[in-house]
Amino acid sequence: MPILNKDMQVCISLSGRPSNLGTRFHNYLYDELGLNFVYKAFTTDDLEGAIRGVRALGFRGASVSMPFKEAVIPLVDELEESAAAIDSVNTIVNDGGRLTASNTDYEAVAQLIAEHELDPGLDVVVRGSGGMAKAVVAAFRGAEFEHLTVYARNEATGRALAEKYGYAWTGEDPEPGHELLVNVTPLGMSGADADALAYSPAQLAAASAVFDVVAFPAETPLIRAAREAGLPVVTGAEVVALQAARQFERYTGVALTPEQIARASAFSRAE
Repeated sequence: MPILNKDMQVCISLSGRPSNLGTRFHNYLYDELGLNFVYKAFTTDDLEGAIRGVRALGFRGASVSMPFKEAVIPLVDELEESAAAIDSVNTIVNDGGRLTASNTDYEAVAQLIAEHELDPGLDVVVRGSGGMAKAVVAAFRGAEFEHLTVYARNEATGRALAEKYGYAWTGEDPEPGHELLVNVTPLGMSGADADALAYSPAQLAAASAVFDVVAFPAETPLIRAAREAGLPVVTGAEVVALQAARQFERYTGVALTPEQIARASAFSRAE
């Protein structure tokens, strides 16, 4: 990586629970490609002030994670369709003080649904109703899945998300029988919820595939249990690598190869 200098472009992330995943992913590729960029993770209790800082200091971009994906919307100048359609932002690009927001989570999930050849005829349950859940449910609707239930204890957000896309909502733990189990909650994420299993053994026994959007660790309790049961899985590691690659291209103008994405993803998870 070039030594710090006055012309270096700065990208940041804003998250309630920052990790080194994005920092290591982006900086690894800046170094490999010789780009005059640096990336740093932050948290904040003043989101409006943080976005003013992005604009005022000329930061090139900002990744936005829970719990800021919806709250940041009034603070930007323009929403691309990927963010406007689902009222959720995960990427901000700063062009001369004008902030444009998009959602590369949606793009990544849609790509993974296609790459893993998930059958649109499957009966799906999605646990969660936050900003990332909006991206996931929208991607399933875009892939023409007809049978999907949003499982969320928050009735207001869960019912609204389900109804927006013509799906069912439940606030109660679903009976076993759903074929594709999708987790879009912090259950299984490193930290307080690290040992939590997002779906029960009975629900897993009745399933035919599992999709866990938790980014770290890649092997959540749900993913481990699914592998032990011989079920095909889609991991949050795949989601976060793809969405980061799309952010990288927006920030730098450089499109990454699958090999570059794989190397950066592996580096981001190395001890």
